Parts: sequence; structure tokens; C-alpha cells
Amino acid sequence: MDKNTFNHVTYLWNHDKASEIGDDQVALFLYRSNILGADLRITNYGGGNTSCKTIEKDPLTNKEVEVMWVKGSGGDIGTLTRSGIAGLYTERLRDLKNVYGGLDDEDRMVGLFNHCIYDLDSKAPSIDTPLHGLLPFKHIDHLHPDALIAVAAAKDSEKVTKEIWGDTMGWVPWQRPGFDLGLQLEKCLNDNPGIRGIVLGSHGLFTWGDTSYECYLNSLEVIEQASEYIEQKIKAKDHVFGGEKIKSLPQNERKEKAAQLMPLLRGLCSSENRMIGHFTDNEVVLQYINSNDLERLAPMGTSCPDHFLRTKIQPLVLKLDAKDDVSNTEETLKKLEPAFEIYRQEYKDYYDTCKRSNSPAMRDPNPVIIIYPGVGMFSFAKNKQTTRVASEFYINAINVMRGAEAITEYTSLPRQEAFDIEYWLLEEAKLQRMPKEQPLSRKVAFVTGAGGGIGKAIADKLASEGANVVLGDIAEDRLKEALETYKNDVAIYAICDVTKSESIANAYKKACLEFGGVDIVVHSAGLAISKPLEETTEQDWDILQNVLVKGQFELAKQAVDVMKKQNLGGDFISIASKNGLVSGPNNVGYGTAKAAQQHMARLLAAELGSDKIRVNTVNPDGVIVGSKIWEGDWAEGRAKAYGITVDELPAHYAKRNLLNEIIYPKDIANGVFALVSILDKTTGNIINIDGGMPAAFVR
Repeated sequence: MDKNTFNHVTYLWNHDKASEIGDDQVALFLYRSNILGADLRITNYGGGNTSCKTIEKDPLTNKEVEVMWVKGSGGDIGTLTRSGIAGLYTERLRDLKNVYGGLDDEDRMVGLFNHCIYDLDSKAPSIDTPLHGLLPFKHIDHLHPDALIAVAAAKDSEKVTKEIWGDTMGWVPWQRPGFDLGLQLEKCLNDNPGIRGIVLGSHGLFTWGDTSYECYLNSLEVIEQASEYIEQKIKAKDHVFGGEKIKSLPQNERKEKAAQLMPLLRGLCSSENRMIGHFTDNEVVLQYINSNDLERLAPMGTSCPDHFLRTKIQPLVLKLDAKDDVSNTEETLKKLEPAFEIYRQEYKDYYDTCKRSNSPAMRDPNPVIIIYPGVGMFSFAKNKQTTRVASEFYINAINVMRGAEAITEYTSLPRQEAFDIEYWLLEEAKLQRMPKEQPLSRKVAFVTGAGGGIGKAIADKLASEGANVVLGDIAEDRLKEALETYKNDVAIYAICDVTKSESIANAYKKACLEFGGVDIVVHSAGLAISKPLEETTEQDWDILQNVLVKGQFELAKQAVDVMKKQNLGGDFISIASKNGLVSGPNNVGYGTAKAAQQHMARLLAAELGSDKIRVNTVNPDGVIVGSKIWEGDWAEGRAKAYGITVDELPAHYAKRNLLNEIIYPKDIANGVFALVSILDKTTGNIINIDGGMPAAFVR
């Protein structure tokens, strides 16, 4: 077998790499897991689980025992490592059959998994553990491929399974994951010896093999066969999803409209908790959202538990025409607000109708997935990774609907079944185990001058405290280099010349498209010119005013437009200078511009307080080490003004402050962080980060 055998999945097995791993079956199982998780057609982030069984020496008896190694709770097979798996005595796990008390006993059984632990460094075993443990195979994959879920979610799924695979595949009806489902898989295998896998109704796929490679190949072959079957069914139809109802706008118009709408949607989705956004308008999405069947299929909701746990049971479909002028905030909100109210009420009705006596409290009723026919699909969740993954899962759901409709007819889970998964006490316990969110989680920061120096230090600090960051700078090469220092789903960059209104507008559009809007704006872009009055040119004056003052004005003006649409408040931070407060030689252009920045911040604070938009200033002084402006003529100019050499400047600046400290970019970043997270009732303020300069004391 090789990659040319498959047209619908990607064959990634590398025999050379597998040979390097050798006979370590756990390492081979992890390798298989990672390459399966690398193909979103096979399983999405956090979806599915895999396992292997090995013979190990019992540390208490020295006898050989079988141990099952399986993905732990909350893991992702695409990034699975040894620390993310659980190792359990297989026989002890099977002995739990002796104490299992039926469907009402499911939650207790999960606690008993801990009595089966072999590896004391194990991750918490997941609810799917018995599904692997009660089957006898050495290597097992439980996956959620779009094609298989389409088969599983199709009307007459059992009949379709037989049509595709004959007697080589088993089928079990929908049942919530747990110990009893493991028993059903065991029974299915006993009733159908020799099968190569099992289709789980409305859920997914189980496949297996004697070796990791055989298991991998079996999984790919089964998925390929289902995919080919669906492709032929789709080809036989005149149209997909009932045909096209409306035309998509051209791509540039879709992006423009999405960027305009994003802050409004973000604000509405954040009525209980601030959310981060994501937008996609790929062909799969557009085919679905522009179709005649959207109105019928969208309210049905998703079928696979992995899907609706991340996307909510159904999306919100906007009743906006693709050609509506969404730049008119007031008129657009008149259309959006009632739609959100209806969605929230319907979610509350779903909760009230389905809740049990011990159900957790109702969660945020706002939509996760929002569909705008003709434009695209928005998603909103607690961070960028979660909202991107939600979008990916709904695209999986679209693929499932398309396949199921082509086969026979799409069916979704009954609402009560869906509720029992969504509000399962074990699912709630998993949510409660999530790490505490960081101080700036759910916030988006735009930092100018972030290609290096103070701006990059500020961006680093905000990102380290949980914010998504948009790096703005005039130099793309510096931005690309800076971006490489961040993990995925944390930061993006936007080329931004703060002297050009259009460039600023494009940066904000990118922030809106990528993250949903902006909460924190830090104007750190700058330059410094140190000259006596008679040597200061009009060009010197203009560039200082344009970058420092006009740039701040335009950044603030456009930021406020976005923040008001969100209706979530916000922060604007001006990185000014001690020089705006203290008179010094050879500094008329720079000092005047910095003073203007400081007073503009006070004026904006006075104007924007009623909108909960806080405006503050951080005044650095003597940031020589790591600061971009000291790489040019400024350092020579200041050294000349003080009658010293450039190399003596750091010590000179440290000696002249009260604390005798050198000031670093990270110190300025800490000042910004304090203003946007800790001092949350401060506006119109100035924080001096200068080691203590009496002449610069504000009062």
C-alpha cells in the first residue's frame, strides 16, 4: 500500500520512521495517532481516540500482564504524547463487568477506571476507555471521519453499512459513550466474528489490527470505501443541498462585509462572556449556506457528539441579505438583536425542556456558529484555538449532512440525547478541570511598532498573559521574524504605517476578521530625533508629529469605532516619554510631540469614559538596551547633549534615576499590562517607567 492507493484520505505512514521506532508498540501507537490526527477528514482536533495493548511485568507480582494504553481524557490524537495517555490493566478493566449496574451506573464506572491503573503517571482515563478495553485487538482506532459519520447519520444507516461493506463491518445503534456501549461493541464482535470494524450509529467508527500499521491501513481503507461510495452517490444527483438559492458575493466583498460585521456579532455573542471570533468562507461552507436546504438542515443540528459539544446543537442563521449595508451600525443592530434574543430563548427552552433534576446550570445561551448566506460563517468561543476548532467541526458537520443527504436522508440526534451529552455530569466535571483562564484571555490587543524593541516586548507580555495579539509595524521583514516567536492561534501581523489612515484601517480589518475585533490598542510605534532648534528641519518636525501625534489620533479614532460596535469597553495606551514632561536640551521636536501624545490621552479619557474605554499613558525613559530608537542617530544626539559617549549612555541614564536602575523594554511592557489588567478602574493616568525622575513626577 502507498499514498497512491487513496483518493479521499492522506496516507502518511513512513516505513523508515516506523523502523526507527522499532518494536516499541506504545511509540508506534503514538506515531499512528499523530498521523491520523494530521488529516482533518479522518478526525478533527480533540476528536476520536486510539489505543494499543502490550505485555508488561506487574510491579507487585512480577508476572506478565496485559496493559492497555489509550488516549486520556481531553487529549488530541494529532498531538498525542506519552504524557497524554493512560495505562490500565486490561483484565481489571474487563472485571468491571462484574460490578456494572446498567445505564444508571455509567458515571460511577468512570471513577472505577482509576482502580485499573497500571501506569501511575497516567492521564485521567476517558469515558471511551471501556470501548477499547472490552475489544480483544492489540491496536484500535476510534475515529470520526466525515464519510463514516455521514453513513452513521444517514436514514437506514444499518442497511447502508451492509450495502457498502457486506458482512465485513458491524453496526451498533446510537448510544451515549460509556461502559454499556463497550458491552455493545463486544456483543457485536461476538455476533459477527471476523469483521474488520464497527460503525456506531450517529457517532463514528471503530477499526483495529494486530499491528499499528495494520490498524492504520484498515482505518484508511474503510474510510476510503465510505468516501468513494458517497462520491458516487453525489455524482448521481443533479444538485447538492437542494441546489443554489443565492449567489455568493465576490471574495473581496465577502471579506469587507465580514470585517464590518464581526465587531457587532462579537459584542452580541459576548453578552455573558467575552468571545474571540473566526471567519471562514471556503467553498464547502458557501455551498451549504447558499443552498435551498439550509433552512431545513441547519435547525436539525449536528449528529456526532464531538460536533455539537463544540458548535452547540444548532447555528444561528442571519436574516440579512448579502447586499445589505452592514456598515450602518444602528440599522444592522435592529436586525441582529432580535435574532440573538430568539436564539437565546430557544436555547433556554431546549434546556428547560430537557434538563434533569441533577443537570448543571444552563451555560451561555449565545450561538457559537453564525451563518450569513452569501458571505460566510462566523464562530465565537473563549479563545482563537477553540473558535477555529468549532468552525472546523461545523465544516465536518456540513460534510456529514452532504454525504448523508446523498446516501438517503440526514438524521440528527434527538434533542434529549443531545442534551444528555452536552450537560452530562462527566462533561461538566471535565469543564471544571480546565485550567483557570489567564488575565487577558478573551481579549485582542493591537500593538504598533511591534516588529521589535518596546513594541515587541509589549506584545510578548500581553500574549503571555492570554491575549491574542495583532503585531503592527511598517517593516514586514521584522513582523515575519517577530511572528515566528508565537505559538499557533496567538498572534498575526498587519503591515501598518501609522501615518496613513488607510493602512491603519486595513490593520483593524485584519484584526476583526482574524479575532472578531479589538480590546486593547497600544501605540508604541515611534522614532526619535535629537537636534538643537536651529538644526531641526520642517521635515523632522512633520515626521515626529505624523508618527507620534497624528498616528495616535487616527489609531484612537478607528479603534473607538470598533470598540463602540462591540460595546465591551476597551483600552488605549499611549507609549509617550518622560520627555513630554521634562524640558531638556536639543529636544524641541520630539519633546513637543510626546507632550501632545500625553495630553491627547487625557482628552480622550475624558471623552470616552462613558463608553468604558479607558485611555492611559506609559512614559518610558532611558530604554537603551533593546530599544529600536537607540540604534540610530538618537543615541548619538543624546550622548552629544550630555557630553558623553554612546557606550556610556546606559550607565548615565541609570545613575540619574532615584533607583539607579537600567530600564528595559520588558519594564515598559509590565506597565502596560498593569494598566490593562490590574488597574481596571484607571483612566487619564500616566505611569512613569523611568526608575524615578523627580523632574518628571506628575504631581
